[in-house]
Amino acid sequence: MTIEMLTEFFGWITIINMGLLMFTTVMILILKGVVIKIHSKMFGIVEQDLNRMYFEYLGRFKILVIVFNLTPYIALKIIS
Repeated sequence: MTIEMLTEFFGWITIINMGLLMFTTVMILILKGVVIKIHSKMFGIVEQDLNRMYFEYLGRFKILVIVFNLTPYIALKIIS
């Protein structure tokens, strides 16, 4: 596997994961009431706790995308 192939791989995986992050964020914002009701019934979680949990989920997902997708892509672009 060449550096160019790895760079292209990390570029595409970054785009896909950023798209998934944006889609998830928009869906939580648009369908917040419906999603909270579904999740509180499914998992037995108090509705007030779900807002914090959604915020933590989105924050952790963003950090993981940056650390494991975007950072290697930028490093590969620099060395190639």
